[in-house]
Amino acid sequence: MPEGPELHMASQFVNRVCGGVVFSGAVEKSEVSKNPEVPFACTAYRISAVSRGKEVRLTLTPIKDEGAEGGGGKPMDIVFRFGMSGFFRYTAQDELPKHAHLRFYTKEKPGKVLSFVDIRRFGSWEPNGTWQAERGPCVMFEYQSFRDNVLSNLSDRAFDKPICEALLNQKYFNGIGNYLRAEILYRLKIPPFVKARTVLEGLLPRDYAELDVKPVKGGCASPQSPEISLSKKVKLKRESPDLLNLCHTVPLEVIQIGGKGYDPEKADYSDFEAWLQCYYVSGMKSLRDHNGRTMWFQGDPGPMAPKASKSPKAKKRAKKTGDGENDAQVVQEKEPAKKVKEEKESKRKQRRKGKEVQSDRGTPSPVPKRKMSQSRKTPTAGQAVSKKRIRKSSRASAKQTS
Repeated sequence: MPEGPELHMASQFVNRVCGGVVFSGAVEKSEVSKNPEVPFACTAYRISAVSRGKEVRLTLTPIKDEGAEGGGGKPMDIVFRFGMSGFFRYTAQDELPKHAHLRFYTKEKPGKVLSFVDIRRFGSWEPNGTWQAERGPCVMFEYQSFRDNVLSNLSDRAFDKPICEALLNQKYFNGIGNYLRAEILYRLKIPPFVKARTVLEGLLPRDYAELDVKPVKGGCASPQSPEISLSKKVKLKRESPDLLNLCHTVPLEVIQIGGKGYDPEKADYSDFEAWLQCYYVSGMKSLRDHNGRTMWFQGDPGPMAPKASKSPKAKKRAKKTGDGENDAQVVQEKEPAKKVKEEKESKRKQRRKGKEVQSDRGTPSPVPKRKMSQSRKTPTAGQAVSKKRIRKSSRASAKQTS
């Protein structure tokens, strides 16, 4: 699923390809999409984009003095959520992608089209939309608001959950997803299944470098002291980043290297794969959390790990493992499906062979149920006579005894 960095790169892509381009006509929706129609039509308009966490907002702005049809000459915002596989493409009209579910056509000839492509159709858009109110500040571009929002709400029940599950709560960690949580917790050596509140409750509301404080005489080495000098605060922040700081800086690293697979202009993601230290890396362990999402980690999972959780199959990738300790660990993965199938087939053959052996030894075949039931209901003539004799003899012996 695209995460905060991919959504931001999608907005950058739109701004790059649509800069200076004039679009025209109505916004077109595919017939198969269940998302709403976009009631916008204009003879000339421009498109710009901005991201916030796991959302992208396109703004359609009519060009002045050109007039508008249906749009009233007013700009329209469309807010996109990418689901599992959404992204934008910019192509010629005769090269329209197969799963292009929302299309914006240019005025130029030959015409081009900006498309929202979504193979699985889990993505969505909202005409005249706004950022979702239940989503918190963006971890990348609203860092101080994000940090304050988390630390001022630690009494929320969301922080009773394991830290790996709390990191996916978009009310507090807007932009963090599955691969980012694995990389963040791995760098800090935090077990994924420890209570989130335990990890977060000792952090300062704001970063050391942002605090307006006076230096103490002779300096102070403790990062918890409000009287630490500014230079030492900056140094400590860089050398000992906390969890919330990495929620901000790790996504920015992904943006710098170019993302993990949602950039339609890029086909080589070897840089991103080399950047990964934990997620799907050989030598790491994996468990499914309480929501069924795969968590990659190293070492002890923590006291809140699901007891009946199964480790998902690991992809075979040649990746940089980081240090020698990782290479010695065993990846928890299921046996290949082919091997499992072969074992099942072998057991079936053994059972069939066992039945054949029993048959050869003369094992009597069972009496058909129908014949047995008939024999019980309708006794033969001989059986009936013998039963009458038994009853007569029993009556005679009873009279003699009396």
